[in-house]
Amino acid sequence: MRWNKWIRQLHRWVSIAFTVTVVIGFVAASGALPEWVFYLPLLPLALLLFTGLYMFVLPYAAKRRGGRGAVSRPAAL
Repeated sequence: MRWNKWIRQLHRWVSIAFTVTVVIGFVAASGALPEWVFYLPLLPLALLLFTGLYMFVLPYAAKRRGGRGAVSRPAAL
């Protein structure tokens, strides 16, 4: 369970880094900068892709294993 918590925390921090790099790219677009500056957000975006896909698959994998999946709420009477 700690592994899942670590992945979620990594996803949150990488999303902050991605947002910052995109904002820097927009601010830097007004000046003459090397082209590689505009490719900087791609690294955090790739990490977000992998961590996001991992978190997306977790409930389905848990359900398939027969373990605790997503919390199911009882039907209201």
